[in-house]
Amino acid sequence: MDKKPQLQVSQKFMLTVLTVLCIVLIGVSFFTDKLTAPVQNALSYIITPLQKGINGMGLWLTDRADYFATIDELRQENEQLKTELDEVKEKNLVLIQDQIELNNLRELYALDNKIPGYEKVAARVIGKSSGNWFSTFTIDKGSKDGILVDMNVICGNGLVGIVTDVTDNSATVRSIIDDNSNVTGMLITSSDTCNIRGDLELIDSGYVHLEYLRGDVNVSDGDMIVTSNISSKYIEGILIGYAKNVSDDANSLTQSGYLVPAVDFEHMTEVLVIMQLKQ
Repeated sequence: MDKKPQLQVSQKFMLTVLTVLCIVLIGVSFFTDKLTAPVQNALSYIITPLQKGINGMGLWLTDRADYFATIDELRQENEQLKTELDEVKEKNLVLIQDQIELNNLRELYALDNKIPGYEKVAARVIGKSSGNWFSTFTIDKGSKDGILVDMNVICGNGLVGIVTDVTDNSATVRSIIDDNSNVTGMLITSSDTCNIRGDLELIDSGYVHLEYLRGDVNVSDGDMIVTSNISSKYIEGILIGYAKNVSDDANSLTQSGYLVPAVDFEHMTEVLVIMQLKQ
């Protein structure tokens, strides 16, 4: 009977303590929120822009890193494309050179067939006189290859000129457009002769001189002129070129005009040397 009141007092005490504790906790929580809210609010004005700045900086740095990575990739791709383009250009250049050489060889072969009965040696042009025209030039064949002075040289569609000097491994050729060149020509329609004289100033207009053609000979523009049988150095029948603007001279005994060469004397890479002297 004595212990029962003590138990009831203990329960009330505990209930009271718990109630007070809850009230204290609620109050502390309330007043803590009231106290920290201004601080948190003030800090947000500082932290929020800072966070935005940091986030923005991070995004900017990420973008810059991606940008430079892209630039580096593009640079590598560009270098690779340049290398590939250079390789294509080099291959294309080789193909063009091969095609040009093939065309030149075809022309020489066709010319060889036009002038049958003579042994010929192909030679490459390795040097030339100054200026645009191949008035005198050097070939890569010489005495070791059987080349002799006064041998006739041809290419393209006809006569180029004549060998004037020979070394062991090379030779010099004077073309029909040179100022010192004179070739006895023959009008193919009548066998009448004329003189073809070189002129490096006149060739700029595409011509050389045609002179000393008999006055009573009928000649028209485009008539073919070939090497004459009476020439002392040139083999007969090689095409020299075509008559142009031939008219009577003042003495009425002869005619003169121009000749359009059959050969392109501005571009020359290979020639044929006729390996036989005029007899």
